[in-house]
Amino acid sequence: MYTFGFIGTGNMGGALAKAASKSTKNILLADHFAEKAEALAAQLGCDAADNIAVVKNCRYVFLGVKPQMMADMLSSVKDALCCRDDIILVTMAAGLSIETIRTLAGGNYKAIRIMPNTPVEVGEGEILYSPAENVTEGELDEFLTLMQYAGKLTAIPESLMDAGCSLSGCGPAFVFKFIRALAQGGVNAGIDEDTAIELAAQTVIGAAKLLTASPLDPETLIKNVCSPGGSTIEGVKSLDDDDFEAIVAKAVAASYKRNLELGKS
Repeated sequence: MYTFGFIGTGNMGGALAKAASKSTKNILLADHFAEKAEALAAQLGCDAADNIAVVKNCRYVFLGVKPQMMADMLSSVKDALCCRDDIILVTMAAGLSIETIRTLAGGNYKAIRIMPNTPVEVGEGEILYSPAENVTEGELDEFLTLMQYAGKLTAIPESLMDAGCSLSGCGPAFVFKFIRALAQGGVNAGIDEDTAIELAAQTVIGAAKLLTASPLDPETLIKNVCSPGGSTIEGVKSLDDDDFEAIVAKAVAASYKRNLELGKS
């Protein structure tokens, strides 16, 4: 019996598998493109097989397929699933509730709904999680311990999972766009592109660490950087004039709307 099984080794499934492999090599990988799973298995020192083998032989099974593909995938493994009363399904599909996953799978299976983000690949992810009512405390503790190298794991009510996905799940893309824009400002001022990206990325890393370590709120930290009549306050005024914060909040709202739509499709 394998500890972890992954159905789907794309960007997110692959990143989670890499994080999980730091706790155990007892992992079985599967993907629609078999060569992708085999290549990742060789890289991580684990095994590759097909979806049926994963369902038959793994304790925690990550369902790493797109929401639109979930129904067909679960339908194809139903017969193997019905023989397992000890399996725990781990779903990361945006918009699909635990109850929806159970309905598609055809049983009241134990399940943990998670919403990770891509920084799990470097151990700095934010993984929101919500267990089904029949997942025991021991099972959840085991899962959290095994996934500790993925980053920070945060419990959240399932009713807020779509909102959380819109923030921390989609957020890295928004941050990358900000870093790119910040770096472009440096390029426009004469810094070469590679150096500008490095400076921008480290600035974001440092600012985020300062915020999480400080008792101060973001508004106070902003004021602490802005000297009266200085250069920073001029840049902040420019951001305010262009409704920067409203633009970012609108992006999160657009992602949230799409998550809700995925749950209805």
